[in-house]
Order: sequence, then C-alpha cells, then structure tokens
Amino acid sequence: MRKIIYTFLSLSLFFLQSCGDVDDEYTYDEWTNVDWSAAADNTTNSLIDRFWNTSANYFNYGNDGTTTDFHYWPNAHAMDVLIDSYLRTNDAKYSAYFDKWYAGIKVKNGNTYKNDYVDDMEWNALTMLRIYDITKDAKYLNTAKELWGWIKDAWTEDAGGGITWCTNPNVQLTKNACSNGPAAIIGARMYNITNDQSDLEWAEKIYEWQKNTLVNRATGAISDHIVAATNEVKGGALTYNQGTYIGAAVELFSITGDRTYLNDAQKVANYTISSLINTSNNILREEGSGDNGLFKGIFIRYFLELIKVNELPDSYRNKYITFFNNNANVLWSSGVYKEDLLFGPAWDSAPVGITQLTSQASGCMMIEAKAAYEIWVSSKK
Repeated sequence: MRKIIYTFLSLSLFFLQSCGDVDDEYTYDEWTNVDWSAAADNTTNSLIDRFWNTSANYFNYGNDGTTTDFHYWPNAHAMDVLIDSYLRTNDAKYSAYFDKWYAGIKVKNGNTYKNDYVDDMEWNALTMLRIYDITKDAKYLNTAKELWGWIKDAWTEDAGGGITWCTNPNVQLTKNACSNGPAAIIGARMYNITNDQSDLEWAEKIYEWQKNTLVNRATGAISDHIVAATNEVKGGALTYNQGTYIGAAVELFSITGDRTYLNDAQKVANYTISSLINTSNNILREEGSGDNGLFKGIFIRYFLELIKVNELPDSYRNKYITFFNNNANVLWSSGVYKEDLLFGPAWDSAPVGITQLTSQASGCMMIEAKAAYEIWVSSKK
C-alpha cells in the first residue's frame, strides 16, 4: 500500500483583478503539510506502475492495461519524469529504465528514431541528451546527434526560414513554434556538450527566426505556426510553446550573457501566467486532452529553469514562485485521483475514466518540479 503523503492541504487564495502587470501582487496564504519528495516518488511510481509496458519497453498510452497504443513524443516526456526522479533521488531503480526505453521506442517507431513529425524527434533528442548527461553513455549522445541532423535538415527558406513541423509531402508545409523552440534548446545543449560553434549558431538562428516570425513582442504571446504557402501566421498561444521559448532563452542567456534573452523569457512568462490561466484560481488553464494534455507540464519544466536564473530580478522571481507554488498546491489538493495518483487534463479536478499518458506525465512533471524546487530552495539557505 502506498504511504499516505497527503495529510492536509487548505488553500486560501485571493487575487487582484488584473495579473497582467508584473508589479501586481498575489495575496497568497497557504497551510500545507505535504512532503513533496514523497509525493513525487509516489506519482512517478504510479506512472511506471500504470503505464510502463514491461514486455515491449515503452509507456502505454492509457492506464488501464489495454490501451497499449504507442505515441512517440509522449514517451520522451514520460521518460523525462523518470529522469527527474533519478536526479532528485539518485535511485538506480529509475535509471534501470533508460536502456530499456531507448531500445523499446526504436522498435515501436518502426526500428528507427526518425519521424515525419520533427517536433517528435526533438522531444526525444532532448531526453537522450538528459540521459547522456547522467550516464555518459555514448549511444545516447550519438542518437541525439543523429536526430539533430534530421532536425536541421528540416530547415527550409520557406516563410523566411524555420524548422518544418512535418516533412511528409502530403501534409501542409508549416513552421511551428513546437518545432522551433525545442530545436533551439537542442542546439544550445549540444553546444554545451560538444563546444561546436555551429551548434550555437543554429540555436541562435532558430531562436531569432521564431522571435521575428511567431512571437508578439508587445505581449509575449507566441502564435502556433506560419503557413509556408501564404505566410499566414495562425493559432493562438499554448503553454508548451511559451515554455520551450522560455527554455531556449534561458539556455542562450546562460551561454552568451546577453540580457536580451532573459528579457524575452520574462516577457513570455508574464503573458503566460496572466493570460493562459483559469481566472477562478489562477492556475494554468485546461488545454484539452490527447496531445494537449502534456502542454502545461512542459511549460512548468522550463518555467522552473527561469525561476532559478540568478540574474532574474527578485520582483519577477517572487511572482513566478507564487504562481508556480499555486499550481502545485491546487493540483495536489484537487487535481489528482488519490487512490491511484492519476492526473487529468485539468489541474483543479481529478480525472474520470481512462487516464492518458499525456495528462499523467504532465501532472507528474508538476509534482517533480515542485519537489526539485524545494530542494533548490533548501540549497540556498
């Protein structure tokens, strides 16, 4: 039986009418008795128990044991949760899944890591790089490099540049935020590993294209994509696109020291936490099930990286921390099915019926991020 880690959580939240200005304050009172490391242990273990396919070595799409569909990109994020757990605990039970997953997803993806959907390759490349950082096993870096080569090949001069979302010629040619933000992160992280200047140049080029094409510089909203044939920018802001742009900006700021990148990250973060929210409780809003179920967790992953930037002004950091903590507390108090520790698309209501891998991984990312945040705070004391 899982130990009971949620003992009592009562939140009293009162917010100003407007959150659009960074100088706005949340009035935030909380009384909690949550062991966030234990919460993360148990939610990640639930992800493994309910979704891991022990015979084929990948994460099933549903928690019911019969929904065994393979979805390439959510598998990267599910493995990222196990990586988070390993980094937090140094427990080999999590790293034991690395090689199994590496082999299993290749088989399920047609005995290759290549995919027509370029963003799917990008998420997996990022996960490979994280595992390489831990293990120093060359196969992960070599596979990430192979993926990075295919990703760079998807850059065309249509629509002024950018990484193509889908390379299938039967699919409309678009350049998407989801295929450019992660690519810029890959370029920056590759540079940190290889010290190859061309990787940094790619990261900067991709970032600048996205900034010039899809980012509203006045508001910080990032449009979903541009249609190559018409140069029409379409689609509203989504949390994961906001998050990966923040992640790319943080990576490039860390490498170059150029304050413009940090300012960009702040602008995009401010828009997200004021506009892409449920105004009744000021948490990230529900964006739907399926693929969309993953979006919030991706934002949180990179939002935490911004919070931890030393040069971030305290006025911003304090506001971001309050928003971050509020999402964790509301999710844990209202958004989890306690019996099996399952998460749904909305972080303020428990799931009903079959839970999808996307929503589960997203919720786990929030809880792991909160546990990691608490460790980071303790290290600063």
